[in-house]
Amino acid sequence: MASIFMIQFRYSGHETFACRYAWLPKAYSAIKDDPFLFSNENEAMVRLGVGKNMVRAIKFWVQLTKVAVSEGQGLTVTPFGKLIFEEKGLDPYMEDIQTLWLLHWKMTAHPTDPMFAWYFMLNQWPAPDFTRSEVVEAFIAETKKQERLLSTVTLEQHLDIFLHTYRPPRIRRASIAEDSLDCPLTELRLIQHSGERALVAGGRREEVYTFRRDSKPEISNALLAYCLYDYWQLHRPHEASLTFREVSVLPNSIGQVFKLSEIDLRDRLESMNRDPQKPFEFQASAALPRIIKHRELNNEQVDSELLQNIYNQPAN
Repeated sequence: MASIFMIQFRYSGHETFACRYAWLPKAYSAIKDDPFLFSNENEAMVRLGVGKNMVRAIKFWVQLTKVAVSEGQGLTVTPFGKLIFEEKGLDPYMEDIQTLWLLHWKMTAHPTDPMFAWYFMLNQWPAPDFTRSEVVEAFIAETKKQERLLSTVTLEQHLDIFLHTYRPPRIRRASIAEDSLDCPLTELRLIQHSGERALVAGGRREEVYTFRRDSKPEISNALLAYCLYDYWQLHRPHEASLTFREVSVLPNSIGQVFKLSEIDLRDRLESMNRDPQKPFEFQASAALPRIIKHRELNNEQVDSELLQNIYNQPAN
């Protein structure tokens, strides 16, 4: 696992737009037809029917979610993107909430160049709740430690995109419909409103947020198995086993990304032992509880077996 000081955090690229419902299916179709479309912003504006900044935002989100990756001067759709978004794919219109959880996972699955807000908030935020101003203060302090000279405005915008990914923005009376389109991941209810509190200075009140930390029955064991194996490939590709701690509390682990308690995750792993098809086994009774890999899967098998299995199995 890379030291936090070795990670090349990203703070921009989204052009201050959270991902919108139509963007990923539309981008998938466009890239499949023309891998070099995003190399010509004017053509992309016409094809996608949006302005230049939105073209850049769509290109950013389609790569962050790993629906497409850079290849030469263009983009190419990934096997993951194809299986989900092909016309007769597993969920081309993102109607299954497990697809949204998968996209949430993919947004975090960048070991060397993650988005700073996602990494910090999902892995390092120490308190049970937070306000916007508290997080901005923490962002400023953290970027100073990393010797990154970023303006407060940049950090505020970066945090707002993180929040708008999981919480719909307040719709002002004069706003137009286009501005009120939510990110599909708001359906996950991962970040919830829990009240208000006064700022130390000025008397203004601020919204208080908290992460939803229940057992999340809508996340199936098959989805957890896919993400666990993906984590294994990204962070410990040469290891035959992972400790329970590595998958529950370390940065970008399934426990942290999905906000599952250690008890909930242990119960899930034990119940997954009843599936003879999975490529690993959880040894809960060992002196150091760990997950043992039974067989290696290549990338194609991960998609054809583990990803497909998510849509063949009901959630809990």
